[in-house]
Amino acid sequence: MPKTAARLSRTQWPFDVRPLSPNLGAEIIGLDFSRDIPPDVFDAVYDAFLQYQILLFGVQHLEPARQVGFARQFGEVQIHVMNQYHSDGFPELYRLSNLDENGNPNGKYPDKGTLAWHTDGSWRRVTGQATIIYAEVATETGGETNFCDMYLAYERLSPDWKARIEGLRAVHNLDFSRTRRHGEDPMTEAQKQAVPPVDHPVVRTHPETGRRCVFLGDHAEYIVGMPYDEGRALIEELNTLVIHPDLCYAHSWNAGEMMVWDNRCVQHRAGLYDPATQRRVIRRCTVLGEVPV
Repeated sequence: MPKTAARLSRTQWPFDVRPLSPNLGAEIIGLDFSRDIPPDVFDAVYDAFLQYQILLFGVQHLEPARQVGFARQFGEVQIHVMNQYHSDGFPELYRLSNLDENGNPNGKYPDKGTLAWHTDGSWRRVTGQATIIYAEVATETGGETNFCDMYLAYERLSPDWKARIEGLRAVHNLDFSRTRRHGEDPMTEAQKQAVPPVDHPVVRTHPETGRRCVFLGDHAEYIVGMPYDEGRALIEELNTLVIHPDLCYAHSWNAGEMMVWDNRCVQHRAGLYDPATQRRVIRRCTVLGEVPV
């Protein structure tokens, strides 16, 4: 969506909105994804996306092509370097499933890195803008997706903390996070070479809202210009400090639901579930945004 597009007031939106929590997220009611979303309707969706940071769409059948088409309305869709997760004939789609060839739970988490707080695509120079998830199969218990507002997390930092991290840059490294969370299935050498570590500001300014937020998460490995262990300690402390229960929303999935969120100002993680008894299959794609400033 062009960043110069005219903004609509909420009373002009061609759908209903129900907040998901006091501070974060909204359900969009009245859109049918079996048909293309017209540009003027998408403009209203994008306005809601910027305002609420997380959008939930009701249960419906969503073909892979429709999910990719919707993602392309946001912008260029990432082709994830972990190509073993590509699915449905679309390299833009990243499929996480704990089912075996007979459709039964296999007892394994498909990507244990998703269980830690993170921001999708922060390990690229051009980072993730929107992530769009569709639940093909939902767990009966556990397996929620948890979100936390990084705008308000930054605002809650003490003046000392804000001064401490002002101007710092963190190096984000997919190989680092993948190895320590899912080391039994490491990246190949070709995958590592395709996404070398990159540095980003610890505090970024959202390019469209102008608001400041903390930009870290589990892919952040060390701080530029700081001894490695000291930088690791700062990242671990700050990653814990910014997660406030009252700034979070936990979504329990129903099969057929779709969500989109803004990676530039939200961290997220998957909730624990028993992969030996619970079935969980999601399709995910991430839209590329911009270089953080």
